[in-house]
Amino acid sequence: MIDKPHRSKALLVAGCFFMEMLDGTIVTTAAPRMARSLHVSSAAIGLVITSFLLTFAALIPLSGWLTRRWGTRPVFLTAIAVFTAASLGCALSTTLPVLIAMRVLQGFGGAMMVPVGRLIVLAGAEKSDLMRLMAYIVWPGLMAPVVAPLAGGLITTYASWPWMFGINIPLGVVAFTVAWRLVETTPTQHPPRLDRLGVVLTCAGLGGLTYAAHLFSDAHISWGTATATAVVSAALLAAATRHLLRTEAPLVNLRVLRIATLRASVSGGSLFWIVVGAGPFLMPLLFQNVFAWSAVKSGAVVLFIFVGNIGIKPATTPLLNRFGFRPVLVVSTLVMAVAMAAVGLLTAGTPIVLTCALVLVTGIARSVALTAFSTVAFSDVAPQEMPDANAISATAFQMSAGLAIAVSTIALRAGGPLGHLLPGTPSARTAYTVAFLILALFSLSVTITALRMHRDAGARVRSVRAAVARP
Repeated sequence: MIDKPHRSKALLVAGCFFMEMLDGTIVTTAAPRMARSLHVSSAAIGLVITSFLLTFAALIPLSGWLTRRWGTRPVFLTAIAVFTAASLGCALSTTLPVLIAMRVLQGFGGAMMVPVGRLIVLAGAEKSDLMRLMAYIVWPGLMAPVVAPLAGGLITTYASWPWMFGINIPLGVVAFTVAWRLVETTPTQHPPRLDRLGVVLTCAGLGGLTYAAHLFSDAHISWGTATATAVVSAALLAAATRHLLRTEAPLVNLRVLRIATLRASVSGGSLFWIVVGAGPFLMPLLFQNVFAWSAVKSGAVVLFIFVGNIGIKPATTPLLNRFGFRPVLVVSTLVMAVAMAAVGLLTAGTPIVLTCALVLVTGIARSVALTAFSTVAFSDVAPQEMPDANAISATAFQMSAGLAIAVSTIALRAGGPLGHLLPGTPSARTAYTVAFLILALFSLSVTITALRMHRDAGARVRSVRAAVARP
């Protein structure tokens, strides 16, 4: 059984995770109203989203070094305080430049808040408790992208857009107060001097890749600029990888990826995060633009993803304990692939009960698979390697979540020309059919990654009952 302090810490980090993920996705719905209020174009509001995601992704690798240097408690408390203060700054902003500056500050706080919080939970946990603790932490991140469109719509309809950031203030104050009481002071280390070249190469590469994703998802895309940004960013990340593997004291020790379970989680989990983020983005577009549903009806159906997430949670740990990580990941990612393909075949005439059931299945599959990936990542990681493993895992997953919208947009655009290859006469629905089929292929590739895992992967964190133990 998990002791109360560890469970409380996990729930605290879960709350921070929800606050952070909600903040990264809620702005999309309010973009038109924000643009009118700030007297700028709707396209310019895209920078409000991108500046947060760019700063967030670029600075996560710094979390490991900062916690070694200053300790987890001061860094975590500072991160919550910065994120909350920046949220207040966002709510009070009256011009676009000020709002973007506050979003950058929010990204800085967010980049330290959840990765360091997760490290606090993992560092003091027994391997046998890891599965349940990660289940607590993961579900808010799954819920936020689903709730954000509806929450953003309600806030902008019945209040005003600053309240999207204002709701973070009481949440942040509560989180800071709880963290002050719960999180103990840990001994600080004397890490080597900060790897400045690693910081420059890694942060520039990750930030550039995030900005390239923004360019690819823009309504008026400049293919040359977007492609050049992506190529330069990839080159910077390649140079960063070469540097981190060769330097004596790297910013992040990539050698921890020799651990097979961590490597499988980073590679497979990253691809699956793209599917997880893309589904809730494409479904409302299909329901509203093609089926001509109202925003309320569309939002209500998409909420069945959340119902699936929460409904399966009590069974996730028993499933992993009973069957193991490899079989559960194979089945859940395969189910997700089939469900994504099936969503692409829905029509306006499909019975609403069947549509809701299918959306519910996607919620179940995403919840089980991401909990499994997030847990198995640290099953074989030694305590001294945890800061590096945590930074790598958090960076990979955050980048994938940020790339999900860009992948969705590109898949939808590709659906036009590729739709002519499908049987029948192309229609407005065809592009969405192709986009969901592409997501299904992403999920199938994750299934292949799961199949390649060792059958005993994650055995150290499982608690198999004697009745089902192997003779």
